[in-house]
Amino acid sequence: MRTVFTGISDAPAAPDVAVVVDVMRAFTVAASALHRGAERIVFARTREEALALKARDPGRLAFQDGAPAPGFDLANSPARLRSLDVRGRTIVQKTTAGTTGALAVADAGLVLCASFLVAGATAGVLRRAGARTVTFVVTGEDGRAEEDRACAEYIAALVRAADPDPSPYLERARRSAAAAELTEGVRRGWPGVHPEDVELCLDADSVPFAMVAAPTDGHLVLRPLAPDAR
Repeated sequence: MRTVFTGISDAPAAPDVAVVVDVMRAFTVAASALHRGAERIVFARTREEALALKARDPGRLAFQDGAPAPGFDLANSPARLRSLDVRGRTIVQKTTAGTTGALAVADAGLVLCASFLVAGATAGVLRRAGARTVTFVVTGEDGRAEEDRACAEYIAALVRAADPDPSPYLERARRSAAAAELTEGVRRGWPGVHPEDVELCLDADSVPFAMVAAPTDGHLVLRPLAPDAR
């Protein structure tokens, strides 16, 4: 398998296979929400669109990054997600990095969204797909985010070998600028940040399914992909 690592701005519009990585925190939250029973996650291009999509159905929830904002139910914190009942619900998500990266490669033959939680399952899908080239979209810092690059490289290593040691990859993520920013946010009491967020983002291979994004009714929609699919 040939691997290409790119930021959002340099990502090809329609690669054969794209793995969009956002560890802290969009796709950790997405994986956790689907694992807790959410039905699907609809990606919005703007906050205004996210709130409009939420308003179409009173049962929907809306998630965004940054500080808590009116109309949104979660500020992208995996720890704070535990206080929400997401079972059977549709979530609308808008983030600066993760959802933007997925929308940038929406025309790919296969779009997978990943964090450490779904790394093993994502690698399993890639092995079964037999992809010759996989484009990893490192969404943070336009391709420079150490936590996203480490996760992408871990997934690639899992495709090539059955059980690579995740520790070096997780340590890189733990020491990343994004982890430091979240830790500083806890110290300063920023709303929407929880002391457990960083460690929850490093819970490698804890979710048994991959996450596949595909166009549905004019929107890019993320759903769990069964371990034996594709």
